Formats: sequence, C-alpha cells, structure tokens
Amino acid sequence: MKQFFQKITNRIRIWMYGRYGQDELSICLAWVSFAILIIGMFVPILYPLAFIPLVWSLFRCFSKNTHKRQQERYAYLRFKNKIKAAFRIRKRMWQERKTHKYYKCPRCKTWLRVPKGKGKIKITCSKCKTEITKKT
Repeated sequence: MKQFFQKITNRIRIWMYGRYGQDELSICLAWVSFAILIIGMFVPILYPLAFIPLVWSLFRCFSKNTHKRQQERYAYLRFKNKIKAAFRIRKRMWQERKTHKYYKCPRCKTWLRVPKGKGKIKITCSKCKTEITKKT
C-alpha cells in the first residue's frame, strides 16, 4: 500500500514539474472562497460567486506561465504590505497615545511623531524636509 501512494506521489511530482504551484495569493484566494461559501449559506445569491476565487486559485497553481504568476504575487504582496503597515502605524499610535502625537506631512503623507506637551513647535519632515507648525 505504501508503494502505491509513493507511485502516485511521484506521478503528481512529474506532472507538476514546470508548473507554478501554490503561493500566498493562492492560499488567500482559497480562504476568500471558503468565506464566501460560509456567507452564501445565509445569502444564497453569493453562493455561486464562491467558486470564482477557487477556480482562479487552481488555475494559478497549475499554470506554466510562472512569470505572470510571480507578477500577480508581487502585486498581492505590495497590497498586503500597505494594509499591514497602516494597521501597524495605527497600533503604534494607540500604544503611544499618552506620550506622543502623530501628524501627517501635507506634502509626502509620511507620519511624523512628536512628543506631547511641548506647546507649539515646528516639525520638519525627515523625508521631504517640509516644515509645519503644530501644537502638541
């Protein structure tokens, strides 16, 4: 029985050679499909839509166009990292809410951190060197 499963595993490996396989985006698409399936139990019109991300995930796994799949993955990772960075800065703002104030640079949109209780001060953006005057 063990040899039977080894033969099947080897045949799958040979068949998958040169194909893209699974990555973070494929896993995310499968989870999205699962979530839509769960929501589809309560809202039946969404149920058929759950198969779109699942089919896309399978298509990506079996695709031989690895360059295109890598570009899709990089776009997904850029999007994911932007969202994670936004949550990270919000968490930090919440943790330091008693000791620091955060302002956004009007020019480059960088978050600037200044200590609280210093009165009116000039804040210089470290990225674009724009000066703004704010009360802390």
